[in-house]
Amino acid sequence: MRPITVIGIVLILLGIVGFAIKSITYTKDTTKLDVGPLEVTASEKRTVDIPDIAAGAAVVAGVVLVFAGRSAGKRG
Repeated sequence: MRPITVIGIVLILLGIVGFAIKSITYTKDTTKLDVGPLEVTASEKRTVDIPDIAAGAAVVAGVVLVFAGRSAGKRG
């Protein structure tokens, strides 16, 4: 299987996951106060939304790459 086809398949799968999940939540530790040996940290919960247009663009780009990999394989 050609690398361009593999990349296309990965993009298609990521686009489908983007449609299904809608957002990714993660926790980030940040330093709020740092005075000498004393350090105060806080955990912040952050959410990143995945726009439908980005998921759709990933699927479309993946399909294009899969077909480009197929046609390049037939020529070469």
